[in-house]
Amino acid sequence: MRPGAAPAEAGDDAREGILDGARWPRSRDMSAELPSLISALTEHLEPVTRVGQDGSAWDGLPPRVMVDGRVVHTDSSRSVTTPSSSPGAGDRDHFSLMLVPPDTSPDAARAATARAVRADDVTKAGQMLIDTGGVTPSAPA
Repeated sequence: MRPGAAPAEAGDDAREGILDGARWPRSRDMSAELPSLISALTEHLEPVTRVGQDGSAWDGLPPRVMVDGRVVHTDSSRSVTTPSSSPGAGDRDHFSLMLVPPDTSPDAARAATARAVRADDVTKAGQMLIDTGGVTPSAPA
């Protein structure tokens, strides 16, 4: 079973870390991957209204997807937006999820996913993937 099932994706209620969770998709086709991710998040959060990600790292980033009869907009802002019912949080809340590249080894993906849900880890996603072997850093030019 691939790590990053819905409960781990949402992380926990602590919001101290940079990331709120992780997902290890089966492909780079975000048109195919986003609906299931958004449905899983909606089960644990409030309805997702916008998803942002690095469009250069993934294939098929659509401008919007239909999920459970709702339109969810996409962009390259690298965040997930849901209506917020938290006091003092305003009318929107943002969740940052690390997307582990689909060709990552199972051990590296498990390590990256486990690290992403730690509230005390403030490492950025790219560095976390490098540290856990999920990606190889680019050689300097």
